[in-house]
Amino acid sequence: MKFSCEKILLQSAVAIASRTVAAKSTIPALEGILLQAENSLTVSGYNMQTGIRTTLDAGITETGALVLPARLFGEIIRRMPDDIITFASDNGLNVRLTCGDAAYNITALSADDYPELPEVEDQYSIRIQQQTLRSMIGETSFAVSSDEARPIHTGSLFEINEDSLTVVSVDGFRLALRREHLDGIKGGAFHFVAPGTALNEVEKICSDTEEEAVITLGSRHLLFEVGPTQLICRRLEGEFLDYKAAIPRTNPIAITAGTKSLITSIDRVSVVISEKQKSPIQCVFNAGSVTISAKTASGEARDVCTIDGDGNGLTIGFNNRYLMDALKYAPADSVRLELNTGISPCVILPTEGEERFLYMVLPVRLKNS
Repeated sequence: MKFSCEKILLQSAVAIASRTVAAKSTIPALEGILLQAENSLTVSGYNMQTGIRTTLDAGITETGALVLPARLFGEIIRRMPDDIITFASDNGLNVRLTCGDAAYNITALSADDYPELPEVEDQYSIRIQQQTLRSMIGETSFAVSSDEARPIHTGSLFEINEDSLTVVSVDGFRLALRREHLDGIKGGAFHFVAPGTALNEVEKICSDTEEEAVITLGSRHLLFEVGPTQLICRRLEGEFLDYKAAIPRTNPIAITAGTKSLITSIDRVSVVISEKQKSPIQCVFNAGSVTISAKTASGEARDVCTIDGDGNGLTIGFNNRYLMDALKYAPADSVRLELNTGISPCVILPTEGEERFLYMVLPVRLKNS
C-alpha cells in the first residue's frame, strides 16, 4: 500500500475518524484506524456502536488496506511538518511514513481483523442544511438523559412529516424541542431515536454552511452523510415519552423577558450555589419584574429582572442549571414563559412568530411550600 497526500488533509481525516475509535476493546483492531487506499483514501474508526469513515484525495500508487494504532498514528501525523506525507507499507505490515526530513517506521495490523461497518439500507431519508442540523442538535442535546435505566431517553427523537423535522430530548427534569421546515422529504412521515453520543459527533462534523447533510434511516441503523464523511450508528429502540401530552399549553400566566437579562440574573444568584451547597433558585413573578434569589450555607443572593406581564406573585423554584441551560440554548433574544402553579412546569417559547423551539423545565419544591 503506497500513497502520498497533504498533511493537513490526512490530519483532519484521522482526527475525525478517531472520535469513534474504541479506547479499549477485546478486538485489538478496533483500537486502531482503518486505512483503505483504492480510488481515494478512506479513513475509518469504529467502536461497534458508532462508526465514522471519511474520504480524502491522495496520490495512490499501490492499493491496499491496513490498521494503524489510532493514538500513535495521530500523534505522528500531528508532529510532521506541513508538507506532503508519503506512506508505504510492505507485505509484513511494516509502515514507513516520511514528510520532509521526518521519518517514522511503525507496525500495522491486518485489515482482515477489522469488523465491517454496517450497511444501511435506504428505507427513508431527508436532506437538511448542515448548519440547521448542527443547531438543532446543539439546541436540544443538553436535555438528553444520561440514565442508562431508560436507554431510549439517552438519545433524541427525530420526527419527520411531509414538511418539517422536529427533534426532542428529555431527561425526566426538562424537555427540549426544535422544529424546522424542510423540503423534499423522501418517504413521507417517519421517526427514529438517535443516540446522544452519536449526535454529539454529528454536530462536530457538520459545518456552518448551507451545504446539505443526508440522514438515512435503515431497519437497525442510521447513516449521517456530511460532505465526505459518513457516521453510522445504531437506532435506539423503545417507547419514547409522549412529549405532546407532557407539555401543558393551557397555562394562565404568560410573561416575556429578554433572554440575556434572565440569564444574567440567574448567573448572579447562582454564585452561592455549588455542587456541595446545592439549593434551588426561588423566582417570584410580579407585575413587571421577577425577583430571583438563592440561599445556601455559603450565603444568600438576590437580583431583580425586568419582565413584561404580571406573574400575580407566583413563587416557584428551579434547578438553576436546568433553567439556565434552557435560556442559553434558546435561539431568540426574548422568550415567553408560560406558568401555572408553583409545582407546574415552566414552558419557554419564542415571543413571536412560529414555535420553532420549546423548552420545558420542571420546578423544584421549595422548603417553605
